[in-house]
Amino acid sequence: MNKKILDTLEYGAVKAQLKPYLATEVGAKELDKLMPTADASLMKRWLAETADAAKVLRWEGGLTIPKLADVSEHMKRVNIDAALSGTELAQVGRVLFTTGQIRLFFENLVTDREDPMLALRPYYEQLVTMPDVTKKINVSIDGDGRVTDEASPELHRTRQSISSTENAIRQKMQDYTRGKSAQYLSDAIVTMRNDRYVIPVKAEYRSKFGGVVHDQSQTGQTLYVEPADVVDMNNRLRELIIRERHQEAQILEDLSAMLKPVASDVQNNADVLGHLDFVNAKARYAVALRATEPEVSDNKHVRLLQARHPLLDQTKAVANDIIIGEDYQAIIITGPNTGGKTITLKTLGLLQLMAQSGMFLPTNEHTTVGIFKEIFADIGDEQSIEQSLSTFSSHMVNIVDILDDIDQDSLVLFDELGAGTDPQEGAALAMAILDAVGETGAFSVATTHYPELKVYGFNRTDTINASMEFDIDTLKPTYRFLLGIPGRSNALEISKRLGLRTDIVDNAEGMANEDSQELNDMIADLVERRNAVLDQQVQLSNQILENRKLKNEYDQKLDKLETEQARTIEQAKNEANHIVADSKKKADRIIADLRKMQRDGVQVKENKLMDAKGELNAMEQKPSAANNRILKKAKQAKHETIEPGDTVLVNEYGQQGNVLRKLKNNQYEVQMGILKMVLSADEVTLQDAPANVTNTQNKQKVTKKRKENVSTNQAQNRMHASAKLDLRGKRYDAAMGELDRFIDQAMLNNLPSVEIIHGKGTGAIRKGVQEYLRSHRGVKSFNYTGPDQGATYAEFN
Repeated sequence: MNKKILDTLEYGAVKAQLKPYLATEVGAKELDKLMPTADASLMKRWLAETADAAKVLRWEGGLTIPKLADVSEHMKRVNIDAALSGTELAQVGRVLFTTGQIRLFFENLVTDREDPMLALRPYYEQLVTMPDVTKKINVSIDGDGRVTDEASPELHRTRQSISSTENAIRQKMQDYTRGKSAQYLSDAIVTMRNDRYVIPVKAEYRSKFGGVVHDQSQTGQTLYVEPADVVDMNNRLRELIIRERHQEAQILEDLSAMLKPVASDVQNNADVLGHLDFVNAKARYAVALRATEPEVSDNKHVRLLQARHPLLDQTKAVANDIIIGEDYQAIIITGPNTGGKTITLKTLGLLQLMAQSGMFLPTNEHTTVGIFKEIFADIGDEQSIEQSLSTFSSHMVNIVDILDDIDQDSLVLFDELGAGTDPQEGAALAMAILDAVGETGAFSVATTHYPELKVYGFNRTDTINASMEFDIDTLKPTYRFLLGIPGRSNALEISKRLGLRTDIVDNAEGMANEDSQELNDMIADLVERRNAVLDQQVQLSNQILENRKLKNEYDQKLDKLETEQARTIEQAKNEANHIVADSKKKADRIIADLRKMQRDGVQVKENKLMDAKGELNAMEQKPSAANNRILKKAKQAKHETIEPGDTVLVNEYGQQGNVLRKLKNNQYEVQMGILKMVLSADEVTLQDAPANVTNTQNKQKVTKKRKENVSTNQAQNRMHASAKLDLRGKRYDAAMGELDRFIDQAMLNNLPSVEIIHGKGTGAIRKGVQEYLRSHRGVKSFNYTGPDQGATYAEFN
């Protein structure tokens, strides 16, 4: 993009507004280098990055990036084995720490929000975290670049020695300032000279302290003396300070050497953080402008909806729709001076530059922008005294240059085209220039005062008139852009309202061209009709909003009603389930009595007991989800896939069985334990494979199972049943009930034998187990197992 257009449209001022939102030096450098791009893919990628940053800003308040220095020069010095200073290492440490924080931030954000952040993902995934290096630098160097005591044990000991030595020196010196010797001092203070502790002694008492004189006052009456009994202590302190400096230098050198193998990663991290800071700044700037993401048209269709100039006060700027490219490629704007024509030109050009820089625009949603290789403008008075060029000549020089460079991918903005010369010639020249631009296929917008161009805009294809509205009542421009309506001349009306004599105005009207007057009347009628349409549009919009509000209220009430209905049904089903549960408890006690009768010799058929349990299970309410149409369809599809050899759940009894044969009318012969029965598809549910089996393995297993015989399937089912029951630690009644259920389940699954662990204890449970097995007609034999006879082994018929 040519530099002239950037200066003319004040592109640099927009970048200056964005700069305060940056936190890193790398981000500031990227902003300085920012230029609009004509590469469509790059432009769309930039806009997508800003869109992702805007989502982060909306969800989490934006990226938290601290002030980061540019560490590129630091890394260059590291690569040549130079040692960094404490301040430079602190800057590198902040980059490394921020790297870890930002990488973790994005990983958590992507997981929590379930948004892949596709535009920013390639950047944050480049961040290389270095926990060990980061910890070492940030523990050894504080934020101001000072080497900390934790940098090394030797440094810590040295600093402790320095502190204790300084305390001893101060204590000794204070003896001079507070004791009898204080009368020989010019001032009772301890000070420093040549990095050594001294006291100010009156010159005549120099001999009372001995030691070394390090300085004297300007009058010579005060000598700064290091007393003899602290000389050795000061010497010791100097040695410790020199040792400390050597140790600090060694630590800085070691840390710098540690950075050399990862210098390229550190540099890349800094660059990525700078770019993330830059897109974060663009998102924050968009919020400040109340800006939105524009859509990009590959056909260069520009539709700026309620566009505002970004450098104006956004609360006062008049918003306008500016549309070009789809139905017409040239706009002729007419209207009074100071009416907003020039600012409309600049708004169009500047917003297009911003969009091609990946920035959001101060417009309404669904705004569309094009992609132009170049934008040219002839705006303002560019007369040159040095080159002896008039205003007209300077404009012509600029227009000549523009015509030499434009093509079908250009946007051209002309302000007061043809001005500065004879009106008739200027109008003709303006129309010829617009024709030349149109022949190249370039888009153009021109402002003018010439009425001839209104006729040009009406007669030329792909060209439309527009104007800036002027309020005759207030004699002030409204700055509203009226597309499709040429501007009318208001000179006579304004003169009349300003008090010009009526006879003069009437005389002027008589001399005015009749065609010009008719054109003004036509324009006035168009404006009136347009305003009527706008009023009607506002009314319709308000009605739509009202209808939408009523619909939302209706939807909310309907949702609330459905929620309450579902809650009521669930509560009723829960209560019914409680009743069924109580009934089951009572029924279990009855069945236990029947079992006891059976053990006492009274014959009770097993199928009668199963029928009783089945009836009780059928009383339980199913979850409401079972009534869902989608689940019904899924269930039906499942029935259609039942094949011989499959394992199914017999819904009525709550027990598993094996499909022996597929019969007519969607019925199956199912074996459940020792029982065989004919059931319909609705009475059984196909059992899924275990959850830890993969889909492929599951399909292979089902296919294999269908090919095997029924006896093999029954053997597989027995694997799922427990062959051991542990009754230790249970009360007698509970143990007997659990034993009864265990034996039933074992027989239903055709287990050949089971083991019942009852322990020795008092022998009550062991005896109860033996009596139960002895009376059960399905038990073939049983005997104790284990060395302590703490378990019983039982075989079935």
